[in-house]
Amino acid sequence: MSAIRNATLAAGIVTAALFAHPSQAETIKMTAFAGHPPVFPWVKLMDDYFIPEVDKRLAAAGGKLKIEWNRAYGGTLVKLGSESTALKDGLGEIGFVSTIFEAPKFPLQNVTYYTPFGTDDISIVSKVITALQDKIPEMKAAWTKNNAVFLGGTGLDAYYLFTKNPVEKLDDLKGLKINAPGPSANWLKDTGAIAVAGSLQTYYNDIQTGVTSGTLTFASGAFPAKVYEVAPNITKVNYGAQFGGALAMNKRVLDHLPKDAQKIFLDVGRDYAEKFNALLTGTSKGLMEKMVAAGAKVREVPAAERKQWAAAIPNPALPWAKDLDSKGLPGTKVLKAYMAEMKANGVVYPRDWSKE
Repeated sequence: MSAIRNATLAAGIVTAALFAHPSQAETIKMTAFAGHPPVFPWVKLMDDYFIPEVDKRLAAAGGKLKIEWNRAYGGTLVKLGSESTALKDGLGEIGFVSTIFEAPKFPLQNVTYYTPFGTDDISIVSKVITALQDKIPEMKAAWTKNNAVFLGGTGLDAYYLFTKNPVEKLDDLKGLKINAPGPSANWLKDTGAIAVAGSLQTYYNDIQTGVTSGTLTFASGAFPAKVYEVAPNITKVNYGAQFGGALAMNKRVLDHLPKDAQKIFLDVGRDYAEKFNALLTGTSKGLMEKMVAAGAKVREVPAAERKQWAAAIPNPALPWAKDLDSKGLPGTKVLKAYMAEMKANGVVYPRDWSKE
């Protein structure tokens, strides 16, 4: 057995002992972690709101339980895409899990990335995914299997195309190498563009060095990553807001907390999600304005042209759903439920991804 595994087991034993008699514990240690640095809003709000709000409510509840926090952001403890593993193994107690980078573990949560050209309303996307997790057991089970409890989901503001040179029409994509993370690569199929893997930490260097000519990303990520400096042409085709991940907690730790403390963590997690979506909506608009002020040029894509872009790609949703069906997961059920819920919330798609 490896030294790392021994250390993990030892940490689990200590944690269990720590919470075996919570009434005797006045102060406990918790590590909050994220693969992204706090310059990104989902991590910043975790630090600026979630942690101090938990402390505030614990104090208001009588102060019997206090948390001594260790913050480990920007991959200092866990690399991007490994956050759920860290929760499962007990390397930390609270983590931001980027489900887009952990698609094999959270396939159903990634339904938004297979149904592009939806809404730019972040709160609708987040609300619908959270509701589906409550209705569809297999979605909720994805968290439980990883010894995690979903605290609060977050959306990502609408994805746009950021490129070195202007893209005036769909044909301009031909031959371009574009950074497109995970399933968003499907949005470029049959357009002539070539999808290249990457993340917010790599886009700037990839574009600057000529590895790619641009990226598919969102304003709240593009601005802190300074993507607009190397790809100043923004084509607002609006691939739609996406479900990007969630704040989650180690289940064993949460289960061993006193009931009133458990409620505090769950309540603050829900409030974190609501605050995040409201914050990001305003932030996205402001950051777009800052990028324009810094020299970025924006092209609004008319509805008719957007429909053309949507029609150009093969339907990514049906193969995704059928593949999950074959693996015993309710892919088709989730796809149909998601599209129905989005339409019920007033979202109009240029294509119905669930029926073609």
